[in-house]
Amino acid sequence: MSGATTIEAAEYAYLQAFMRERSAIVLDPGKEYLVESRLMPLAYTEGLATVGELLVRLRQGKPESLRRKILDAMTNNETWFFRDFHPFEALRQEILPALMKARSGVRRVRCWSAAASSGQEAYSIAMLLKEHFALPEWRYSILATDISNAVLARAAAGRYSRMEVNRGLPASMLTKYFVSAGLDWQLAPSIREAVECRACNLADPWVNIPKMDVVFLRNVMIYFEVEIRKRILARLRSVLEPDGVLFLGCAETTLNLDAGFERVPFGKTAYYRLRS
Repeated sequence: MSGATTIEAAEYAYLQAFMRERSAIVLDPGKEYLVESRLMPLAYTEGLATVGELLVRLRQGKPESLRRKILDAMTNNETWFFRDFHPFEALRQEILPALMKARSGVRRVRCWSAAASSGQEAYSIAMLLKEHFALPEWRYSILATDISNAVLARAAAGRYSRMEVNRGLPASMLTKYFVSAGLDWQLAPSIREAVECRACNLADPWVNIPKMDVVFLRNVMIYFEVEIRKRILARLRSVLEPDGVLFLGCAETTLNLDAGFERVPFGKTAYYRLRS
């Protein structure tokens, strides 16, 4: 897809370098239309008529707050509750029962939504645990991380529009775990409190990431160069428990990137384990 753009070649090249440096995300040639769609609302908010003008201001290097806003807008990936459905079925039917059997001594399970955006994935995990695995004395912790402070603030608030709760969320869970908040819906404290929201740039060194039983890293590595993907997978091997599992997006794989993982099919999806 392509179309008319206000972005000059020099500004686009600068944005490519900016995104690579700040987030390790690669903007391929010909993606100016994507940049237009992501940044046009911000351009209007800043009192500018075009995205081209916004990128001229970015290239001038000031202010830093604008650079942060552009990074947030460019990394704000789409998400929804129980996205793709099948990974959550694998979690419910196979993975969590096996993990809980193995963790019967410590009675703790740790999950990480590693590209959490506005939080729907992390809260989907929290609701699934509450719905099917709410057992006495068990502790569940869910870490939600993202590079964008703006979407993390939305995730921490746990407040979603009517359109957002209508995407993937079963009606029974809306009734059980949300309360009406004006025109929006807000998650109950029991679900919000299960999720810790924290900023993390996956391409930078990871700080205070504990050992994890389940990691969701979906639909983000496709934006990185091969060497960054290899680095992230190597780090994941160091934070995954030996019997932990990793979910990638349906268009992502560890093949030819990291031989330390093996793919495990489950119905219409698959997950990854560490090779023994």
